[in-house]
Amino acid sequence: MMSMTSDNQMAVENLGQEYLIFALGNEEYGIEILKVQEIRGYDRVTRIANTPEFIKGVTNLRGIIVPIVDLRVKFAQENIRYDNNTVVIVLNVNQRVVGIVVDGVSDVLSLTAEQVKPAPEFSVTLSTEYLVGLGAIDERMVILVDIEKLLSSEEMELVDKIHGDASALAL
Repeated sequence: MMSMTSDNQMAVENLGQEYLIFALGNEEYGIEILKVQEIRGYDRVTRIANTPEFIKGVTNLRGIIVPIVDLRVKFAQENIRYDNNTVVIVLNVNQRVVGIVVDGVSDVLSLTAEQVKPAPEFSVTLSTEYLVGLGAIDERMVILVDIEKLLSSEEMELVDKIHGDASALAL
């Protein structure tokens, strides 16, 4: 007998993998380690006109123009500071390279499927459609994010536009 399960429950059942853990404010988030290309210190970026505030601009990463998205701005956090702990996680998302600005990176965790609980039906910080689940390790709780869903297709279209504009500027 086959039972109906939600996409989140099916995603949780298929887990048992490694996550890069990063901080946004007082919360810990995790993204699939396989999406991470590298971690860099935050450098100044070239601002592109007429983009949303959370798109900080672009940077040149060894000849590749990389759009930089500040997740702290996207999640409407207050008192955003750029300091020595601020880093950019460079990701490969849907065959695009994009950087996300976070408050810091702490570690890589291997989570078994049993350690990942389904996401609750509500969230103050972001819509639950972006959540894979909650990682529970001892007393620690990590919010597991589907970075591809978080950077929605509409936002990825902006990223493509920025790539095109930045490439034209480089010529």
